[in-house]
Amino acid sequence: MNNYKSKRVLITGGLGFLGSNLAIRLVKEGAVVTILDSLDHRYGGNMFNVESVRNQVKIIIGDVCNRSVLKPLVAEVDIIFHLAAQVSYIDSLKIPLEDLDKNALSTLLILEICRELNHKPVILFSSSRMVLGYVNNKKFLETDYPKPLSLYGVHKLLSENYLNLYFREYKIPFVVMRITNPYGPRQQVKHSKYSLIGWFIRMAMNGETIKIFGEGSQLRDYVYSDDLIEGFFRIGSCEQAIGKIVNIGSGEGTAFREMVSTVLKVVKNGSMEMVPWPANYENLETGDAIADISLIRDLTGFSPAVSLEEGTSLTYEYYRKHLSEYI
Repeated sequence: MNNYKSKRVLITGGLGFLGSNLAIRLVKEGAVVTILDSLDHRYGGNMFNVESVRNQVKIIIGDVCNRSVLKPLVAEVDIIFHLAAQVSYIDSLKIPLEDLDKNALSTLLILEICRELNHKPVILFSSSRMVLGYVNNKKFLETDYPKPLSLYGVHKLLSENYLNLYFREYKIPFVVMRITNPYGPRQQVKHSKYSLIGWFIRMAMNGETIKIFGEGSQLRDYVYSDDLIEGFFRIGSCEQAIGKIVNIGSGEGTAFREMVSTVLKVVKNGSMEMVPWPANYENLETGDAIADISLIRDLTGFSPAVSLEEGTSLTYEYYRKHLSEYI
């Protein structure tokens, strides 16, 4: 883990949920961290997220698709965690060009800058299991054939293809990190499109009813932020991972209604109600989806440590103290 000491690291989307948690960890390990974030209110960028390391990181407020902003930052770093994104797969069809910009064009711009400068930092890209579309087997593998059901998934897959192409043609190193359903402190809870567990915690804290579509039997892989950042951290210093797609999740499946029950149990407030699927929503349903994490375990020894109930409790305690910063 000393591989990060004094390394120059750029985190795009670094004031958001995953980026800020990663920045805090990297600072602790002695990395020189630069954050690029647009502070778009829809996507969770929040200065409060990095309050504890505010004077130990360099923060640039700007658009990841702005070449003049991006070029000098890319030119001076050893590692890029490319986490900036349009985050709602539901909304991606309504804002197709913005989704294309944030989830694909930004990756191409980073790669082009690296090619032009003949500079080859390791690029770690946060992709998603949504690139696969409907999952036939409950545990999805890195080698499963992608058939995305949303523009969000299409554009994330496009970024994956850009990275593969530039690795083959120009030897620019990368790792694609396909993540599952992350949750934890520092996640936006203004709406339900970004963080279901965080949003449900807020609803429960307000004594509201959480509505579940259908029977709530679909299985999801919920991964706590500390575990996910540990996965990022390990894979970012693993030479054997270069040029690969790597799943990062908990490796365990939890029924949707069980997740909601866990939130209600932890918060000790709120209620649950089953309702019919909204029109067209079910068309984007990807079936049961659990990450097979054998590859990252074999490469790095990664093993998730936080259970859903423990992670939900930690998340609740965070928002119980700091909710006013996130609404």
